[in-house]
Amino acid sequence: MSTDTPHDSGYKQLFSHPDMVRDLLTGFVPGPWLQAARFDTLERVNASYVSESDKQRHDDMVWRLQVGPRWVWIYLLLEFQSQDDPWMAVRMMVYVGLLAQHLIKERQLEDGRLPALIPLVLYNGARPWKAPTDAGHCFAPSLPGLARFRPRLLFHLIDEARLQLSTSSDVRNVVEALFRLERSTGPSDIIGLIKAAGSLLQAPEQKALRRTLDLWFRRLIRRKMPETAEPDLAAIPNLFERTPMLEDTLERIFKQAHKDGLQAGRQEGREEGREEGITLMLRRVLEQRFDPLPPWAEQRLSEATRQQLDQWSQHMLSAPTLEALLNPAEG
Repeated sequence: MSTDTPHDSGYKQLFSHPDMVRDLLTGFVPGPWLQAARFDTLERVNASYVSESDKQRHDDMVWRLQVGPRWVWIYLLLEFQSQDDPWMAVRMMVYVGLLAQHLIKERQLEDGRLPALIPLVLYNGARPWKAPTDAGHCFAPSLPGLARFRPRLLFHLIDEARLQLSTSSDVRNVVEALFRLERSTGPSDIIGLIKAAGSLLQAPEQKALRRTLDLWFRRLIRRKMPETAEPDLAAIPNLFERTPMLEDTLERIFKQAHKDGLQAGRQEGREEGREEGITLMLRRVLEQRFDPLPPWAEQRLSEATRQQLDQWSQHMLSAPTLEALLNPAEG
């Protein structure tokens, strides 16, 4: 598994808050069971059952909540690799097995049986998820009479970049605001979504979550902008305070970023030719947003036509993902 980035650790901090897990479940996990869920009982469980060989695995969380008189356990795994894991279903089968063993050992059973478990994977990679979500599909076709021995375990996949999110100004919950911010295309989108998230976090007990989201939103804006944006953002003590300063600052950051990009392109173009200059400018901006660039992106940049370079330069700051900008499957 890849080394943590600030983006990864930021997500883990966000989903360490029960309100975020509640919003993830109510907004993106189907089922009538939610109607009887008691989200005031939602609690994170210490995964002390993880074996010593798996101590490097910090991208999963275990939660539980009461649904009617029963407990339901949620195994939440945050997947931040650039593409899907073909063996994720097998990994989840192992992880859920470890959790089940822990529940048996601790006698957290219902009438002598294991409680309900929901394996949940939140994936935010650039490429669409194509790997199996059922462990049984990871096994080759069985011999006659042996199909019934094929193990099965399903997990629910939330493929963040492919979600059909609303484009209206209304936001159902904070997690939807988070996902839409990932795809934001300009200062007006960012400002509107920050305001929407802030309006949902007015309760005094949500102070810690507001602080975590404030840090996350700053990281998100910084990823979309050159590093010069940081001093301006530092001047805003609280992103959730409804002040014109936020709007003015973001407008200035976006305009300056676009100006810097154009200036870099012109300068490099004069020295090494316009196409090479635009390519260098694009690479610099994209490395600031999506560092490190994968090999396929480097190849696309090196083989691009003048028309492609011009088109990409127009959308380099607003594209939600590297794949959406460079279209690796094109042609």
